[in-house]
Amino acid sequence: MKNEQRYALTIVGGKGERLKPLTDHIPKPMVKINEIPIIEHQVNWMKSQGITDVVFLCGYLGEKIQEHFGDGAKFGIKAKYYFEKYPLGRGGAIKKGMEFVPNETNILVTNGDIITNQEINPIIESHIKNKVMCTLMLVPYISQYGVVTNDEDDYIKSFDEKGKLPYWINAGVYIMNSSIKNLLPDIGDHENTTFVSLVKEKKIFGFKSEKIWSSIESIKDILEIEKKIKNGELKI
Repeated sequence: MKNEQRYALTIVGGKGERLKPLTDHIPKPMVKINEIPIIEHQVNWMKSQGITDVVFLCGYLGEKIQEHFGDGAKFGIKAKYYFEKYPLGRGGAIKKGMEFVPNETNILVTNGDIITNQEINPIIESHIKNKVMCTLMLVPYISQYGVVTNDEDDYIKSFDEKGKLPYWINAGVYIMNSSIKNLLPDIGDHENTTFVSLVKEKKIFGFKSEKIWSSIESIKDILEIEKKIKNGELKI
């Protein structure tokens, strides 16, 4: 897919209430990790995966995103922007963003507060192979509490500070075919509307990833990702 345009939509309208006061004057995706905004880390990852065109779906203080990226040339991409006039929800924002990409295109769609090093091509290959309209990247559900295991007599065997639970969660990273546009809500969330109908039709697939992933929700999340970057565990 070299020398081919590859599109991404990223939802960057979050207020980041749990990251206040860092988000008092900037949108959540502009909060910095190791002096670089979350969304710039994401764009660098997108570019490394062959993405050429990024559409920023803006809401709260969206002008800060545009001021940072401009036309995208400085960052090696072509940047476009959609500014919602009133809250559309994630599904409504994605639907508007689809207007910026050609028909019959497989598009990377992300939440703007996601950091990962998962390669995109394997997800696209899975998406095409399974002939679905949407493929979700899934990641293990990590317990926020210490997990304790015991034996059959209830003697403690081990402690795991961040144990993996036997579930997978939506990572907020998708490959969507542009034809999904007609199924997206004008206002609302795609997960409780579009995805419900796709499940019934078996047109949605889960790609399980064991790569590094984090949704930046707290100061603790920032510090953990900073540590992974500094020690070379995460390269994006």
